[in-house]
Amino acid sequence: QVQLVESGGGLVQAGGSLRLSCAASGRTFSGYTMGWFRQAPGKEREFVATISKSGISTLYADSVKGRFTISRDNAKNTVYLQMNSLKPEDTAVYYCSSTRRGILSRTPGEYDYWGQGTQVTVSP
Repeated sequence: QVQLVESGGGLVQAGGSLRLSCAASGRTFSGYTMGWFRQAPGKEREFVATISKSGISTLYADSVKGRFTISRDNAKNTVYLQMNSLKPEDTAVYYCSSTRRGILSRTPGEYDYWGQGTQVTVSP
């Protein structure tokens, strides 16, 4: 069982930055591919970014490419999402997720564990 706890959400003006963190329980963090997803009111959960177990490989949604950066610190059992140049359309609840699968997937169903989410609100 893996427990994921997100933090770092909040209210920011358009053009601003936030860094989300996701702390994972357990001693096998490096054995999990990690992902970030988001869900806006009335919309389906959508892929944001994912990072390989080693941290070498990453994949981003086109909507955030060049603005967001996913990274991980396996020694701290933590994955991060640095969000720059935020836009009002980035407003959503952001979820951290993990899977033992060794592939970078955009599909929520490929992930086994989820955090409770953290709210990000970007004002115009």
